[in-house]
Amino acid sequence: MSSFIVEGGRRLKGSLKPLGAKNEALEVICATLLTPEKVTISNIPDIDDIRNLVSLLAELGVKITTIDHHTITFQADDINLDYLESYEFRLKMRSLRGSVMVAGPLLARFGKAVLSRPGGDRIGRRRLDTHFLGWKKLGAEFDYHSETKTYNLHAQNGLRGAYILLDEASVTGTANIVMASVLAEGETTIYNAACEPYVQQLCRMLVNMGAQIDGIGSNLLRIKGVNFLKGTSHTLLPDMIEVGSFIGLAAMTQSDILLENVGMIDLGIMPEAFRRLGVNMVCKGDDIHIKQVEIYEIESFMDGSIMTFADATWPGLSPDLLSIFLVVATQARGSVLIHQKMFESRLFFVDKLIEMGASIILCDPHRAAVIGAGRFNFLRATNMVSPDIRAGIAMLIAAMSANGTSVIQNIGQIDRGYQRIDERLNALGANIIRTDD
Repeated sequence: MSSFIVEGGRRLKGSLKPLGAKNEALEVICATLLTPEKVTISNIPDIDDIRNLVSLLAELGVKITTIDHHTITFQADDINLDYLESYEFRLKMRSLRGSVMVAGPLLARFGKAVLSRPGGDRIGRRRLDTHFLGWKKLGAEFDYHSETKTYNLHAQNGLRGAYILLDEASVTGTANIVMASVLAEGETTIYNAACEPYVQQLCRMLVNMGAQIDGIGSNLLRIKGVNFLKGTSHTLLPDMIEVGSFIGLAAMTQSDILLENVGMIDLGIMPEAFRRLGVNMVCKGDDIHIKQVEIYEIESFMDGSIMTFADATWPGLSPDLLSIFLVVATQARGSVLIHQKMFESRLFFVDKLIEMGASIILCDPHRAAVIGAGRFNFLRATNMVSPDIRAGIAMLIAAMSANGTSVIQNIGQIDRGYQRIDERLNALGANIIRTDD
């Protein structure tokens, strides 16, 4: 298990460019299974989750051609469906959360798929009902095999278009149902669809492949099924979660950082939310300049009540950002309530922040009240273990702003979502040492 040794209290200076969006990459890479023709995807981040998914597709029979470090061509013209029944496939499925999205394309194109319990962050219950209910509406059937702990999905007579009202606006659920619908017979209507930029990008790529999708960018999608999808080329958006992480890092370390090519139009309310947290930044064109300030002050609501940040469907705040907002609030002046609605275990890392000297009340599994002292009490260095990607980056941000040297273990969780984060931050003046325990 690898660790970071982090020297805190160092101010950074320079520029950073966010890499391609991890969540979009997982969706569009799975979508390459919908066609036997070549699909080239650019701006792919070189991170563990993506490498694991590409490896899974390669073992499934997809031809993988690496053009450069961030560009890969996929051709799914000779898929080995027998591999779906293997122990190796189940093991791969369990290694990452995004593996669930291979099921929709396989079901649409081949009429069968096998779904093992996917891996990923341990951040509470992450049900798959939305996926299964959508596929069932399209005419799929499934059986559970208790010996292998897998679901066998099949649509022997093909999928048929249907009206689908999603029980929740799930991003991966929407993506999986969209990918199943594009080759289904007739018209599919998906209401309460997630409309995050990543889902929009998936839909645009599918349209370029020949799919017929109306309502892109809204929560009402209408899809007319086609018989065949062709190849295409696609470029990923900048990762908005990386953008938010770097904004939080700059604020916490009192640094002067320029974020270049952030994809401003696809950031939603995130920049304004950081401003309400007191972060001083200037947006110009497609860049964000976070200016060095000694103290940042949290706003209150107009009636004087405590500021609340909560995750919400797009264009609201992504649940992946709330860990960043929470740690940044610890060194601001003022109080804030962080309400993590979606996952019940994502706030449990705050015990380490409390150990570092932060004033936080964990109200329940979903809510934490942060009382910021405006750096009156600096955070103290400590030893930590990263439980998931977003808590891991929040811990790294806390360690970089603390007095002393901290150790963060299990940094493989951070590597799943952030490419060579230690090297990129060290180039700006950080002192992060990677060790193999």
